[in-house]
Amino acid sequence: MKLKVLLLFIAVLAVTLAVHWHTLAKNAARHHVVRCAVIGGMTMTGLWPEISKMFEAQAGYHVVVVVTGERPLLDKAIRAGTVDLLTMHSGDITTDIVADGIGVNMQPWTRNELVIVGPTNDPAGIRGMTNGAEALKKIAGAQANFVDFQGIGSRELTHTLWRLAGTEPKGDWVIKDDTAISKWNVLQFCRSHHAYVVVGYIPALTGKMANEGMEILVQNDPVMRRPYIVMEANPKTFPQANYAGAHALSEFLLSPKVQHYLVQFGRAPAANHPLFYPIAGAKPD
Repeated sequence: MKLKVLLLFIAVLAVTLAVHWHTLAKNAARHHVVRCAVIGGMTMTGLWPEISKMFEAQAGYHVVVVVTGERPLLDKAIRAGTVDLLTMHSGDITTDIVADGIGVNMQPWTRNELVIVGPTNDPAGIRGMTNGAEALKKIAGAQANFVDFQGIGSRELTHTLWRLAGTEPKGDWVIKDDTAISKWNVLQFCRSHHAYVVVGYIPALTGKMANEGMEILVQNDPVMRRPYIVMEANPKTFPQANYAGAHALSEFLLSPKVQHYLVQFGRAPAANHPLFYPIAGAKPD
């Protein structure tokens, strides 16, 4: 009888240990992976896959992109607790994520550029300018058609440029974009109105925004660069999150190795500027 009890005890102990070790193994595997929500431009250009490879080789973590695309999708993912790290443009959405206790350690790590695109015959004569505010002043002076694009980043920057230009955009030459069209077709909307517009350099350059008949005319203005932030899921709100891995990746993005890489990534042989910029104060190797 005692032997049966002993054997039963051993069997129960073995099952318990097996479950325990299985749980530990699952947790170890989960904490080896850093789940990320990444803004679409970084995956579209190939920047994020390249940085992920660099990080994996150095730190031993495995980086997985759970969701990529526009900011509302990424906001939803981190609020649902399905990602450990988020990177996207800064703005009200990112501030609210931190204020609501969803994300922590928000900090900028790179910038992208917005540009002024217009008709190839350039009626306002702004081709080659590197000051966006002065270019808008010339557009207003010529009363050349200008589309007030309602994309979040473009709208915010355009308002800043008009303020710096000291000009109020009023008149028949200012055209509201048609909200019924896809933002990816905004350049064709501008083409049909023979108009200028402020949009992101990457989608205009790569053809993500259909750009036939339109040309990038004004670029390389530091004022027209928007910061991307990185943040980690708050471990107090999401104790299951891989905070250590996410924090390691955040620090890696700010490292001299990555900041130097940003300057070189995607630079065309004849280009005098990169697709992504290091943050101010970063000291690349």
